[in-house]
Amino acid sequence: MRRILLKLSGEALAGDKKHGFDEETVRKVAAQIAEVVKGGVQVGVVIGGGNFWRGRTSENMDRTKADQIGMLATVMNCIYVSEMCRAEGLQTAVFTPFACGSFNKLFSKDEAVACMEEGGVAFFAGGTGHPYFSTDTGVLLRAIEVEADVILLAKSIDGVYDDDPAKNPAAKKYDEVSIDEVIARNLQVVDMTASILARDNHMPMWVFGLNEENSIVNTLNGSRLRGRMRGI
Repeated sequence: MRRILLKLSGEALAGDKKHGFDEETVRKVAAQIAEVVKGGVQVGVVIGGGNFWRGRTSENMDRTKADQIGMLATVMNCIYVSEMCRAEGLQTAVFTPFACGSFNKLFSKDEAVACMEEGGVAFFAGGTGHPYFSTDTGVLLRAIEVEADVILLAKSIDGVYDDDPAKNPAAKKYDEVSIDEVIARNLQVVDMTASILARDNHMPMWVFGLNEENSIVNTLNGSRLRGRMRGI
């Protein structure tokens, strides 16, 4: 494995608090990222903004503005986690698709790849920079652009199911499923736009539960089962 893109949900960063940051949770994530990088794998990271804002649930404001607030939430998350990674001895860079003062760098494939090739962690904040696109679409775009080998989707559940296992104990878990099946069965692992991007660009995704001990490292080295989506 040469290069991966790790997608973290914003809610995962909040831990049991459900809002904001849980420092111990984020510290453990940063320590695992450091272990992966020091093992020779290049790492990029995309983080959602759900620990601060879910614009689609707001009924009292313009959708474009709501989505812009969500983009800024992902910037905050990336800055925070990047600093926790620096505390683990890593170099980091935060890239966004829009100007954000001196907080970050404008996204450039060449600069992002150079960061990862030099042993740094590239954080991709701000989604696509446009409303009506989720961070699912953003992670697929960045993974394709920087030529990642696989996307690791860290979720609150431990794989791909045909229904929400939290609501349906009889939900079937898939050890492996094609993107075509995900689309045809509307499994909603990622949104439809992201699923089609993955299919058309042959981008595989591995889905795992972030809350399990050492889950990122174990998923990457194959020492635990995960839901695998083939990008074909």
